[in-house]
Amino acid sequence: MEDLKNQNTSEQPIQMPRIGDQAPDFEAVTTHGKMKMSEFAPDKWTVMFSYPADFTPVCTTEMSGFAERKSEFEALNTELLGLSIDSIHSHIGWVDSVKQNTGVYMDFPIIADIDMKVSKLYGMLQPNESETAAVRAVFFIDPSKKIRLIMYYPLNVGRNMDEILRSLEALQFSDENSAACPLDWKKGDKGIVSPPKTLKDYEARLEDDYVEKTTWYLAKKQF
Repeated sequence: MEDLKNQNTSEQPIQMPRIGDQAPDFEAVTTHGKMKMSEFAPDKWTVMFSYPADFTPVCTTEMSGFAERKSEFEALNTELLGLSIDSIHSHIGWVDSVKQNTGVYMDFPIIADIDMKVSKLYGMLQPNESETAAVRAVFFIDPSKKIRLIMYYPLNVGRNMDEILRSLEALQFSDENSAACPLDWKKGDKGIVSPPKTLKDYEARLEDDYVEKTTWYLAKKQF
């Protein structure tokens, strides 16, 4: 009975990280050398994304997309970090193949997660989709290493790079202005201001000509 108890305890599943959690720390080998998550990209945002495998068609379009728009992420004070359950030599061979055939250089770090440690730690390995390939997950991690947004895509659906960049801009806009982002918000749009919490705030809201008021609780402002 004691052996069974110890076995059950040791096999408890790892809880997947959630929005608001500190990004689980880990050490890994990447195409840029060894890295530790807690020390990666200090004072910057991180967009960490997993993909199923090197030398596969959908992944090639996605990783090329990240590479082609890397400068847009850099302009948003953000570093890219890729991951798949492939060896470092496979990663480098794939980077070389894509560069030779398309001219696109995937020069951001890519984790070689052969032991699946990071994939399991971040819930990227989902057995009902695949037991041997990471799903297409995206983790938005702020400079304090807090997870702010998570996206999951299945193996057969590629991500939308415009939406990834829009989401990053929205997170940064919200932090900077203490405002929320409405449906389809994009950079330059008005943000939603917090509803009044007292009648005094309510009366001030009604008199504020700089706020676009739909109702007393839904109002937008140009920041």
